[in-house]
Amino acid sequence: MRELSQSGWERWYGTLERAFGGVAEAPEERELWNSLTEFERSFGFWDGEACVSTAGAFSFRMSVPGGTVVDAAGVTMVSVAATHRRRGLLTAMMRHQLDDVRERGEALAVLTASEPVIYGRFGYGVGSHQLRLEIDKSRVHLTAPAGADAADGLRLRYADPVEALADREAVYAQRVAGRPGMLARRPGWERLITLDPPGDREGMSPQQCVLAERDGEVVGYALFAVKPEWDFKGAKGTVRVQDVEALDPAAYAALWRFVFGIDLTSTVMAPGRPVDDPLVHLVSDMRRSDLRVRDSLYVRLVDVGAALEARTYQAPVDVVLDVEDAFCPWNQGRWRLTGDAKGASCKRADDDSPADLALSVRELGSAYLGGVPLTQLAGAGRVRELRQGALAEASLAFGSPVAPWLPHGF
Repeated sequence: MRELSQSGWERWYGTLERAFGGVAEAPEERELWNSLTEFERSFGFWDGEACVSTAGAFSFRMSVPGGTVVDAAGVTMVSVAATHRRRGLLTAMMRHQLDDVRERGEALAVLTASEPVIYGRFGYGVGSHQLRLEIDKSRVHLTAPAGADAADGLRLRYADPVEALADREAVYAQRVAGRPGMLARRPGWERLITLDPPGDREGMSPQQCVLAERDGEVVGYALFAVKPEWDFKGAKGTVRVQDVEALDPAAYAALWRFVFGIDLTSTVMAPGRPVDDPLVHLVSDMRRSDLRVRDSLYVRLVDVGAALEARTYQAPVDVVLDVEDAFCPWNQGRWRLTGDAKGASCKRADDDSPADLALSVRELGSAYLGGVPLTQLAGAGRVRELRQGALAEASLAFGSPVAPWLPHGF
């Protein structure tokens, strides 16, 4: 195992590409990931001159319940060559990485999984989900609240996606603290949002952008592409929405209404939306919106005490958690969590303090952002209640009024 050097990046990244099917990415995409790579946090195994595994991490800032934005390691680019599987390389890389995350003082590690079964044994739990919609515009219409019209001072206009980048990022930055799981984009990461290689468009247009303005200020935006299609009956194009963000409900609805009104299209596709997206209550027919939910962000508490103290709790809580964590044994044992909407304390429990709940660090990761109730995990036998009433108390406290959401991958 060794740390990645700039000169070794092409070989290292080629190993990653091969593990994910062997199709080379567009030059502009490779250049972006090269520029974003944190070489001191990237490493792999070499067998002679051959790179046979890869792993890395990004230094992220992520919102947690209560609005605080905390340091989190964004685990990424993990692969093992098919010739070197079943030799413990992945386990060794996870061991090295989590030790490093701890040394850096980051209480959390997060990732998106190529396959859900991989990372649970290393303490990662599903912390957020995403919603996919595919809407038949011929059967579904959209309503908008008051204030969503030009008569109300709201103006929509097309803008070049790159030229509008600063305005879009300003809107996005204001949204981060309000939803757990969102990433505060560091310099350079805004380029990911406008990355649009022609070879990846699958018949779609180049990326398009519409801004929503009120009193001369940008209050929202939509990023999307259009796939023109025709048959004997006429036009049946598709609008694929990359992102819609707005600072108020009227602007949000107006942007979606614009998307629904794009001419010569019959389908709106919106992958990767929050599971509590207000769009679900703007459409006239949920059934014909083809709603599908899947796992998104996986969360790992690297320092249980620091992580649980970093967020707030929507109801008062005072529980002793008996935490199982074989992979990071410094977390193993009983922790007393006390907190409310103003703050929290999580310290090692006294020897005479009986445990109220028993669970593994994986379940803590799932519950951490407030999107997976502890009661649901208990129903699956993953959390055990040791004091009557403790489960309901803790589950309510851990919840979030807004569903966690990861807006883009990494």
